[in-house]
Amino acid sequence: MTVPFISIKLPTTMSDHKTTPASNTAPSTSPFTNSTASTSSPHVARELRTLEYWDVNKIFERSVADRPISSSFTYYDGPPFATGLPHYGHLVGSIMKDLVPRYQTMLGHRVERRWGWDCHGLPIENLIEKKFNLTSKEDIEQFGIKSFNEACEETVLAYATEWQHTIHRLGRWVDMKNAYKTMDLDYMESVWSIFKTLYDKGLIYEGYKSMLLCPRCATTLSNFEATQNYQEVKDLSVFVRLPLLSGEWENANLIVWTTTPWTLPGNVLVAVNPALNYHLLEVQGETGPEKIILGASAHSRLLGDGSFAKLFGISTPPTILKEFLGAELVGQKYTPCFSSYANHPDAFKVVGAQFVAENEGTGLVHIAPAFGEDDTELGKTLGVPPIFHVSESGHFAPEVVHELTQFAAINGREKEFTAAANPVKSKGDSQSVDVLIIKFLAGTGKLFGKLSLLHSYPLCWRCDTPLINYATNSWFVSVTTLKADLLKNNQSINWVPDNMKAGRFGKWLEGARDWAISRSRYWGTPLPIWKAEDGTILCLGSVAELEALSGQSITNLHKQVVDELKFTKDGKTYHRIPEVLDCWFESGSMPYAQNHYLFTDPTTDPTTDPATDPAEFFKTFPADFVSEGQDQTRGWFYTLHVLATALFGTPAFKNVIVNGIVLAEDGKKMSKRLQNYPDPDLMLQTYGADAVRFYLMSTPVVTAENLRFQEAGVSEVVKKLLNILSNVLEFYKLYSALEAQPRVEITHILDKWIESRTAETVGLVTTGLDNYTLDAPTRALQNFVTDLSTWYLRGSRDRFKGHQLEARPALQTLGDSLLILSQLIAPYTPFIAEEIYRTVQTARGLFMVGDSVHLTNWPIATNVNADALAIMGVVRSLASRALEAREKFGRPIKQRLGELKVFLPADRVNILTADHLQVLMDEVNVEKITVLVGEGLSGGELAVELDPTLTPALLRHGLARELIRRING
Repeated sequence: MTVPFISIKLPTTMSDHKTTPASNTAPSTSPFTNSTASTSSPHVARELRTLEYWDVNKIFERSVADRPISSSFTYYDGPPFATGLPHYGHLVGSIMKDLVPRYQTMLGHRVERRWGWDCHGLPIENLIEKKFNLTSKEDIEQFGIKSFNEACEETVLAYATEWQHTIHRLGRWVDMKNAYKTMDLDYMESVWSIFKTLYDKGLIYEGYKSMLLCPRCATTLSNFEATQNYQEVKDLSVFVRLPLLSGEWENANLIVWTTTPWTLPGNVLVAVNPALNYHLLEVQGETGPEKIILGASAHSRLLGDGSFAKLFGISTPPTILKEFLGAELVGQKYTPCFSSYANHPDAFKVVGAQFVAENEGTGLVHIAPAFGEDDTELGKTLGVPPIFHVSESGHFAPEVVHELTQFAAINGREKEFTAAANPVKSKGDSQSVDVLIIKFLAGTGKLFGKLSLLHSYPLCWRCDTPLINYATNSWFVSVTTLKADLLKNNQSINWVPDNMKAGRFGKWLEGARDWAISRSRYWGTPLPIWKAEDGTILCLGSVAELEALSGQSITNLHKQVVDELKFTKDGKTYHRIPEVLDCWFESGSMPYAQNHYLFTDPTTDPTTDPATDPAEFFKTFPADFVSEGQDQTRGWFYTLHVLATALFGTPAFKNVIVNGIVLAEDGKKMSKRLQNYPDPDLMLQTYGADAVRFYLMSTPVVTAENLRFQEAGVSEVVKKLLNILSNVLEFYKLYSALEAQPRVEITHILDKWIESRTAETVGLVTTGLDNYTLDAPTRALQNFVTDLSTWYLRGSRDRFKGHQLEARPALQTLGDSLLILSQLIAPYTPFIAEEIYRTVQTARGLFMVGDSVHLTNWPIATNVNADALAIMGVVRSLASRALEAREKFGRPIKQRLGELKVFLPADRVNILTADHLQVLMDEVNVEKITVLVGEGLSGGELAVELDPTLTPALLRHGLARELIRRING
C-alpha cells in the first residue's frame, strides 16, 4: 500500500524576531496580576502570566498593526451599557467576538477591534429616577432637565472599570482605551447626519398612530422593543351591557366583551360585522327577563351548552327573538357606560367593520380610538375623534376620576375606589384599576359578566410595567416602503444558524411596520427638527448648520443645550421639537457614527477627509461579521439592517452568529436575588478563562439555543482538555532537549498517523471557523487531544525512552503536532495555546521574546491520508474489542497473554501491515496476533478471539514486568 506524504506548513510569524526584550518595556497593567486566584490553579496562574506577557509586549496591538490595511476584516461590536456588571450573556458574546477576529488575524487579515458604550436611553434614566426618587416626568422637570441629564452622564460608565477587568481577564482583545460613546458630540452629530439623510429621502415622517406605551416611562416603544418582554399575565375581562336607544331595538342591550376594562370610559363606538349573523335573545337573569344582542356564533359558544350561562346568571336556555345580519344594527345609537364624555361628537353608535371576527368575543367590539390600532384606524376613517381619558403617565383624566369618586361617595364606598388615583397598569399590578371599573359597572347595572384571563402580554423591556396601546404623535422611519429591499438584502447574509434568515429574522422583516423613533424623554440624542409657528420644518444634519443658524458655538448636542437654541430664518422663528431619538436608532448608526461619518456637512470636503470619504468608508462596509443574542434579531441586527438599506441599499453585515440565552442550571432565568448561578468572576478565578471559553463555545448556545449553565461542564473542560494538554506538554518537556538535533525523516506508522490526524484536524477546524459554526471545531479539537494523548503518546512511550534513533522522530512529530494544535486552539483557548507554542518554539531554539502564537499564520494541511486514518481506526477498534475481552476474562493489561485472533472480511484481511500489528500487540499486550478471514463478515465488521490461558512463561513475564515497574517507580 502506498502512503502519500502529508505536508503540513509549520507556524510562521509576522515578526522577524527583532522584538524589544521584555526587560526594556513598560510594566504590566493587568488588574488581575496580583489576584489570589493565581495560586488556586496552574491554569489560572498560567493565564495571569500570559496576560502580563501580552500587555508588556503589546501582542494585541501588533496583531492589528502588522497586518495590511488592504486586507481588512471588519466586525461591529454591539455596545453594552456599563450600568451593571458583565453576566454570562456578555461572556458568550465577548468570546465569539474575540474568537472570530483572532482566527481572521491568523488568516492574514487586519482586524480593528474598537469597543463602544451605549450611553443614552431609559435604562440610564431609570437609574437616576431611582437615585433621586423621581416617580414621574413632572418630577424630572421639577428636578431640572439639565441636572437630570448631567446625573445620567455621570452614571453612564459607573461599572466601566469592572467591565475592563472582566473583558481583560477573559482574554478578549479589544481596544477599550479608544472606545466610542454614543453620548459624544461626534457620534451624536453623525446620528443627526443620518437622520437628515433619511429625512431628505422622504423616509422620515411625523404621524399619528396607535403604539405601545409604557405608563411608567411615559413614552412609546417601537414595535420591536414591544416584542422583547412578553409574559404570562392574569387579567380580568368583562361583558358589558350597552342599551340601544330607539326603534325595535329599544331596551335591548348590546353585549360587548373587552379584555381591557380600563379603556371603557374612552368607548365611542361599537363595531359589528355587517355580513355576520346576529341574534336578539331573551334571557332569564337574576333580575328577571332581559333582551340582549350577541353574534350567532357567540350565542352558541357562550350560552349554547350552559357552561357560561352560570357566569351570566342565566337559569334557562335563551329564546331567539330574531336572527338578522349585522348590517341591520349599523347606525343604531346606544347609551355609553360612562357619562364623562356623553356629549362627544358623532359617538355612541354601532358601525360596520370587517375585522370583527365570528369566532372571537361576542361579535360586538368595543371601540376606543385612543387605545388600539384597529380602533384608531376605524376612528380616523369615520371621522370620530378619540377620547383621551388616560394620560401618557397612565392616570385617568379628571373627568373619569370625578365620575368614579362621585359614584363611590353616593354609595358610601370611598375606600373601595382609592384605585382611581392609580395608573391603569403598573409594575406588579395589572388588575386594581380593572377591578375598580368592574365594581362601577356592577353598581350601575352595566356589568353582564366577568371572566379571568391568562394571556401573553407585553411588558416594558426596561422596567417590567405592562404596556398599553396608545394613539399619539410620533416620528417614524418608513420601513414599509423599504420592505422589498430589506427582504432582498437579507438573502445575501450568511446567518448562523441558517434558519434565522427565513425564520425569526425573515418573518420579522415580512411583517415589519414603520419604526417609531421619537421618545418623549430627556437623555438621548435630540431629534434635529426645528419648527416655526406655522408648522414649517427645518431638519439639520450637522453642528456647523446649527452654529450658522443660531450664531452659537456648539460643544454639546444634548437636550438641555439645544432646546435653548432658537433662531430666525426668512422671517420665521424656529424652536426645536422636544423629543429625543430612540436609542436603537443610535445603535443602528454605529457603523457610521463610531468614526464620525457625515453624510452632509458643508464645512467638510469629502475628498480630503477619510471620515467622510465614501471611497474609504466602503472599504470596510458592510461588516464581515457581527454577533449578538437572539433578541437582537428584532433589535440591533434589525436597526443595522434598516438603516444600511435606507442609506445605501445594502445590508450592514455579511455574516452573523446568533447566540441563545444562558440560563441557570435549573432552566430558570439567572437571578442575583435567587443566587441560582455561579458568579462569572469566580468561574474565571477558579477554573480559568480558557475553560470558560471552551465550555461556552462547545455548547448549542452558539447556535441560538438556550444553555443551562453547568459549573460541572467547565470543570470537565479542565479535566478532559486542559489537564490532558498540560500533561502532554510536560511529557514533551522531559525529552525536549532532543529538539536541538537536526530534523529526521518520519517513518514510524504512529508518527505518520498522527501527522495525518493533525492535518485532518486542521481541515475540520478551518471548515468550522470558515462557516462560523463555532461549536463544531471544539469537538474536532477535543477528539484530537484525546487521540494525541491516549493513542499516539501512549503507544509511543517506549520509543521516547529508547534509543535516540527512535526518540528523535517521535519527539519531532509530537512537537509538530503540538505546534499546529497551539494554532488551531488559539482562538478558543488563547492562554494554553500560547504556552504550548512558546514551549515548542523554545525547545527548537526559534522563540524570541515578543513572539506569540497569535501572531502566526493559520496552518494549511494537504494530502490527508484517508486510508491511513481508516486502517488505524480498524486497529483501534480491534484493540477496544481485545481490551473488552481481557476485562471479561479478568486479565489485567499488565499481564501478557498468548494469542489474539483477528477476524476481518475477506476483502480487508490484508490491510494490516506488520507495523500495524506491532502497534496492536503493544496496545493489548499479547505475544502473537493472527489475522484470519471472518466468515460472514462484510464492510467494516470485525471480530476478535483472545486466548486467556496463562502459561508459566506468561506468568513469569508478568511478574518481571511488574518488578520492573516497581523499580522504576
